[in-house]
Amino acid sequence: MYIGVTIGSEEMAVDPRQVLAGVLTVTMFVMLGNMIKRDHFDSVQTAVHETTKASERGHSSVTKQAEGLWKDEGLALKPCWDKPVLEEADESQGYVTFSLINGPEYHVSQISDAVVVARYLRASLVLPDIRGSKPGDKRNFEDVYDVEKFITSLDGVVKVVKSQPAKLSARNLAVVKVPNRVTEEYIAENIEPVFRSKGNIRLATYFPSVNMKKKKEKSKTDSIGCLAMFGTLEPQTEVREVVDSLVNRLRTLSRKSNGQFVAVDLRLDILDKKGCHKNGGSKSCYGPKEIALFLRKIGFDKDTIVYVTESRWDSNLDNLKDFFPKTYTKESIMPMDKKDKFLGSETSEFEKVIDFYISSESDVFVPAISGLFYANVAGKRIASGKTQILVPASIPGSSASSGDFISHYVSKKNHFAYSCFC
Repeated sequence: MYIGVTIGSEEMAVDPRQVLAGVLTVTMFVMLGNMIKRDHFDSVQTAVHETTKASERGHSSVTKQAEGLWKDEGLALKPCWDKPVLEEADESQGYVTFSLINGPEYHVSQISDAVVVARYLRASLVLPDIRGSKPGDKRNFEDVYDVEKFITSLDGVVKVVKSQPAKLSARNLAVVKVPNRVTEEYIAENIEPVFRSKGNIRLATYFPSVNMKKKKEKSKTDSIGCLAMFGTLEPQTEVREVVDSLVNRLRTLSRKSNGQFVAVDLRLDILDKKGCHKNGGSKSCYGPKEIALFLRKIGFDKDTIVYVTESRWDSNLDNLKDFFPKTYTKESIMPMDKKDKFLGSETSEFEKVIDFYISSESDVFVPAISGLFYANVAGKRIASGKTQILVPASIPGSSASSGDFISHYVSKKNHFAYSCFC
């Protein structure tokens, strides 16, 4: 569900800022709901009780089969999209504005849609701000991302301006709904008429479903979407340095595994909503104990370094630490001089970005929660050759191989990234 905003050529009876606030608020709730849908987990038959019984017998059925756990990193793929050139004569005087909301996994998709729309309309794209879930929770783009990288990567594709021109205000910006992975047909029918009428628009992206699968047939917008999704966003220097320091720390701690570590997307606030670490037995999300049993069953030993995306330690993580004593959160490995800024901030934006990039760069990635974080981390990993993405399941029987649980995005090569890289 989403709230529609009907916009015509007549002046709106209500303050457009109220309309925009309403659209953004409802959009964020819709996105949060979609984050925990089942759309992306493989259909694996589960048998939690059998695995748990094996654990209670002292892990007697845990395999020591290490082969395949630490798959050699493949070569980074090469972009195979064309970079279209924008003819100066075709440029419009209009502007497209938008905000990035709800974390980096959504930012990637929102950027892609905004660039596709701006390119189609021959409009100038205003550098977005970043908004959190709370009123007034707002950051500048450059607080999190590399502005020059973003602008340079889009040179010749769309014109990017760093700030909203003074002549633009809420009263002359029409708010337009944009479904994720927007098509040319949708733009032509639903967005272009408003843009031609108003001259400037503000986009509000919504996610009717969380789907990052490759299309059966390529469209004209795929090259632009690929470039925007995989070639524009990079953390700004200080954020990048923090990510690198945490990755290096994890590799130093993992000497017994040749510097390799597992990243698990395990956010307890989302698991709470689904009851995963309380009730268990769900194909769309898995709690700490289920993840622990899964990792042990496929052969990871107690010395494995595990990074979890939960920022601070919670007693619910004890079930995971019982199996893997070397389990860490950001708080436990972040340099002291960085904690106030990156963990003590009033917003969680930095924490989300750090998790996104560490999960993209770990040797093994395990998504405990189905959704867009899993999908877009998978895309970045596929592009860089890090295809060891293991989708969790509770495993019956006495043995299992990690190869049985490779993400369908990799095993079937059905992720959108495979349309973008050769």
